[in-house]
Amino acid sequence: MDSHNFFSELKRRNVYKVAVAYAVVGWLVIQVASIVLPTFHAPEWTLQVIIAVVVIGFPAALVCSWAFEITPEGIVRESEVERGKSTTRTTGRKIVAITVVFAIIAAGLLAFQLLRPNAHVAVEGGAPATPKAEGLAGDRPSIPEKSIAVLPFDSLSEDKSNAYFAEGIQDEVITRLAKVADLKVISRTSTQRFKTAPSDLRDIARKLGVTNILEGSVQKANDQVRVNVQLINALTDAHLWAEIYDRKLTDIFAVESDIAKTIAGTLQAKLTGSEKDAMSKEPTANPEAYELYLKGRFFWNKRTSIDLPKSVEFYNQAIAKDPNYALAYAGLAECYVLYPDYGVGAPAESYAKAKEMAMKAISLEPTLASPHAALGVIYTNFDRDYFKAIAEFDRAIELDPNYATAYQWKNTALVILGEFDRAIAGSKKAISLDPLSLIVNADLAFNYIYAHRFDEAVAQSRKTLEIDPNFHVVRGYLGFALQFKGQLAEALPEYRAAAAATDEPFSWGLLGQACGRAGLRDEAEQILARLESESRRRFVTGWSIAVIRLALGDKDGALAALEAGLEQHASEVLPLKYDPLFDELHGDLRFEALVQKIVGPKK
Repeated sequence: MDSHNFFSELKRRNVYKVAVAYAVVGWLVIQVASIVLPTFHAPEWTLQVIIAVVVIGFPAALVCSWAFEITPEGIVRESEVERGKSTTRTTGRKIVAITVVFAIIAAGLLAFQLLRPNAHVAVEGGAPATPKAEGLAGDRPSIPEKSIAVLPFDSLSEDKSNAYFAEGIQDEVITRLAKVADLKVISRTSTQRFKTAPSDLRDIARKLGVTNILEGSVQKANDQVRVNVQLINALTDAHLWAEIYDRKLTDIFAVESDIAKTIAGTLQAKLTGSEKDAMSKEPTANPEAYELYLKGRFFWNKRTSIDLPKSVEFYNQAIAKDPNYALAYAGLAECYVLYPDYGVGAPAESYAKAKEMAMKAISLEPTLASPHAALGVIYTNFDRDYFKAIAEFDRAIELDPNYATAYQWKNTALVILGEFDRAIAGSKKAISLDPLSLIVNADLAFNYIYAHRFDEAVAQSRKTLEIDPNFHVVRGYLGFALQFKGQLAEALPEYRAAAAATDEPFSWGLLGQACGRAGLRDEAEQILARLESESRRRFVTGWSIAVIRLALGDKDGALAALEAGLEQHASEVLPLKYDPLFDELHGDLRFEALVQKIVGPKK
């Protein structure tokens, strides 16, 4: 057969028309499958199989079109049909009609996908996104679909003292999910604000910047545990998955792992081998040690000078039950590293203990993120090795990409080095992961202050106060920013509100210096005398003494207090070079020498 006759036969036998029809129908099948299969949570390979079948079927369809013909008697081989009785022309018209119908359907489906309001668009990291959300912490990027907030689990136990256990299960599920880089997981600090039964999940999701929400309840009786969970797309109110687990306490890690893995699979998150391993780990084989650890975590989350020592006590009891319990050592490191900030212990002793516990935790479990973050704080505040600190924070973030605290703590080292743009970007990243955390939001205002961007510091402080108008730390930062905008009269009430809410020397130092600069000398001297008296029986940062002495015109006393603060390893002294309260000391050789001791030689 010559080429002319061959192509004529292709046309006569409707091979061209079959090819076009098959392509249209095949494309339509794939598009429908891509929409329907995720609704039933089918695995990714299901769509891949359908595509492979469609592709493989294409040449088979062409061969069949060449070799066979449809007749009133049925499908027969083309060679058996008499030329005068061939129905290829009629069949061709039917194929064209069918192709047109399916082409119209395909065009309608394509138009629907392109024009529907919730069409997905690509966002940073490759995840799909939903429309922009608005929240209290400021402008937020589009909400990724692979994002989740685990709301506080209801404790249904008859024994009310078991409330710690429900919080612990929630915390553990968050921790396992947070290790997945392809997921955005909101920190517990923000989700705890919705502890009572939420009525409007869509509003909560928008405030937290997520698409999906996990709700649950926990009931514990002796060694039996029931965990009930449901995963909801809060923006569409679609229930994606639900399960009830009735297990013994010894099986609780398997439950936590299964919940985390199922959520990751339902949200189609890409998991690396190390992430799968991290989600499956059983941190201890001792159920008593695990319960003691959860109690330690319960008190650590309260973050008060009274509760931190309680947390240490329970962590130590957990270690007594299981000397190789890495998470308990990591918990001790997190407690001790906060002791100076809450006036529980002096930096030298506290940071030494924190470092010992962090190194022990890492030796037992190198993939834990929190001990690396604790080391970052120690290298920043005590060793003043900021580059080493940043490396530890980066390692913590690598191990736990959703670890908001690591971003937050890293910013201190960046501010000391004058890396304000990086520090501010890090604060914004921390806020995206923990949008309702007061201290994370306040730290962005702190960074703006030291960058001398006072308008932005005021705006961020006010946004944080929308979350909680009584948060004393940000009240102090608001006063700080207003003062350096030339509004000392407006700053004073903010300083007074901050100091009235706490006995922390930092807040009282701010109030004392403001009184000194506002001409309220007697009040400033009274605050100074009080702080100096307290310094003889508890840790009072030299920074608080220095700011008041400088405001009262005692430059020598201020420099001496700063020197003492440096010897204390007081964290407030470290950003001295950029602290607006000491701008008037720039050029003084003693001040410049102090700054050089803090910053050290450039690396």
